[in-house]
Amino acid sequence: MTIEDRRKKLLYRATYRGFKEADLLIGGFAAANVGSFDGPALDEFEALLELDDRQLYDWATQKSEPPRHIIGPVFERLMAFKLA
Repeated sequence: MTIEDRRKKLLYRATYRGFKEADLLIGGFAAANVGSFDGPALDEFEALLELDDRQLYDWATQKSEPPRHIIGPVFERLMAFKLA
């Protein structure tokens, strides 16, 4: 799969999560950022998409703290995006 195909696939997955707040947060972040992601960033973003939506949303809204192994460059950008 080409990197562009991967970007499109992840953008779709980020936009249609099934939890409206996550659709808006993660989908909005993906629309704004996924086009600039390289392979390692796409790997990290794909791993984040495997996580539970409500857990991601709780981390983004600071209702709970994410585990250290989750925090990486893409995660930090996602958390900064929600504050913008």
